[in-house]
Amino acid sequence: MLPRSPRILSAVWGTIVVEDLGEVKDLKAWPGGAREWDWTETGTRHSSGIQPADVEELLDAGATTVVLSRGMEERLEVAAATLELLRARGVEVHVAETSEAVEIYNDLTAAALVGGLFHSTC
Repeated sequence: MLPRSPRILSAVWGTIVVEDLGEVKDLKAWPGGAREWDWTETGTRHSSGIQPADVEELLDAGATTVVLSRGMEERLEVAAATLELLRARGVEVHVAETSEAVEIYNDLTAAALVGGLFHSTC
């Protein structure tokens, strides 16, 4: 049986509630686990966008589909190098506003090895 990614129970401005984890501001989730996403680990900023290093943990955990949220106001960019990395590895990628990204991700948890990065504010 494939490891299931934890479902997101709710996402509102500033707070994401995740099954088996609890409440976080920003989320990194993968097949079999999740943790708070700390942007300082990779130097992620709104304008530099989600970095390739941000998705490595998801890929290392076996994600074959990745959902990237751009924030509630879509101010978080996605670096072109990140999309290139995912596509080069044959990973299916979804990029969307946070509420839509949560819906996509939760729909995928039942049948896919899905990982995701979710930003709960702007």
